[in-house]
Amino acid sequence: MATRLKPLDASWLYIESRTTPMHVAGLNIFSLPDDAPPDFLAKLVAQLKDAKAFMPPWNLRLKDSLLKSVAPAWEIDDGLDLEYHVRHSALPHPGGERELGVLVSRLHSHELDLSRPLWECHVIEGLENNRFALYIKIHHALIDGVGGIRMTARAFSTNPNQRSIVPPWTIGADMKKRRAKRDAADAPATPSTFDRLREQLAQQIDLVPQVLGALTKIWAGKKPNDALATPFKAPKSVLNDRVDGQRRFATQQYDLARLRSIAEVAGVTLNDVVLAICGGALRRFLKELNALPRRSLTAGLPVSLRPKGDEQLGTAISFMLADLGTSIADPVKRLHWIHSSTLGAKEHLQSLPKSGLNNYTMLFMAPYIMGMLTGAAGRIKPMFNLAISNVPGPDQMLYLGGAKLEAMYPVSVLMHGQALNITCLSYAGKLNFGFTGARDALPHMQRLAVYTGEALDELEAAVGA
Repeated sequence: MATRLKPLDASWLYIESRTTPMHVAGLNIFSLPDDAPPDFLAKLVAQLKDAKAFMPPWNLRLKDSLLKSVAPAWEIDDGLDLEYHVRHSALPHPGGERELGVLVSRLHSHELDLSRPLWECHVIEGLENNRFALYIKIHHALIDGVGGIRMTARAFSTNPNQRSIVPPWTIGADMKKRRAKRDAADAPATPSTFDRLREQLAQQIDLVPQVLGALTKIWAGKKPNDALATPFKAPKSVLNDRVDGQRRFATQQYDLARLRSIAEVAGVTLNDVVLAICGGALRRFLKELNALPRRSLTAGLPVSLRPKGDEQLGTAISFMLADLGTSIADPVKRLHWIHSSTLGAKEHLQSLPKSGLNNYTMLFMAPYIMGMLTGAAGRIKPMFNLAISNVPGPDQMLYLGGAKLEAMYPVSVLMHGQALNITCLSYAGKLNFGFTGARDALPHMQRLAVYTGEALDELEAAVGA
């Protein structure tokens, strides 16, 4: 039975191309157990390939039909080929962060095969200091960042002595059946499908005035000295040209306690601190390229709409915009300007009822999606300069077959007019930054990653954290 994609999920397929592959990924770094035998990774790969039953989204592929490009739908792939999807690679000597970054950049540059289930898993050995990596990429039409993190983390264990593993693509079958049986037994009489659809349609019609009012406000433009960022008011920069298909990837890791201390002392949020150090790093990076715009850069901030425990397929996000204060030299003034900007954006988004957020998101992003479809993106003024996400991850130390998970780095999508994406993921007291950039547009992206650390030092000293 085919399942039709929601409009926002389908949009990721509409803008898929050789130069803009629309998959997200996670790079997980593990340290081998002290007693690991020489064939530890070979056995791990064998266990990953030994699955017999599969769960969505891992066993879903696009249904081949005449409407595939207009109204795509998922169908179950009963012949899932794990020899294709699960791959074993090795880094060249010396197996440092540079070699790993080069490999991940290359893996992330290649499109997924749209005739198969849209994911790949790469086990990468040869990482220095007795470590290995697990890189998993999956199409954005199947899952968003928060959903993907929750789904992958369920495959890891909190027990360092557990040697057997459960492949991610097999998790949830029994739990899902038990939940379905329980719900069927406990559910009261429900209205007919037609009645439910009629009720939902009436509800969405009632929300139209609020959604249109919110869009009018955000598109109207900001007043002088107002930090609220608005669409297409971002300055054109080197980040906003057309992109090619080749990617660069860099990482940084910081103690969450440092960022939280700054937030507490300054009276702002953790996310404000993240944006402030990104803004500081971008200011320095672009100044060195002699390409810093006079007006401040703005960032598009994905906002998760997933309630706790929700692992539904597809995308459950909205967007808000924030001013990054890159025109402000003083780090503390920049931080408070960003705080004012995000506060206004949150108040704007929270003025909408939750049931209207999906419609708001589709209408808000429609000009950007149309720019991608028509080829205008990267040639006209950008809606915003870059995307920055902060995704909450597991707070406990996790293990895979006894191997300790040291870090989780997100790897994201790029689009025309968006040559840089910065996504952060918290894990076990650390905040892991993943920098995904277009290779030609950002030839020295590693410097930008390093500059976030220096911006953190500067901000920490300035606020006296």
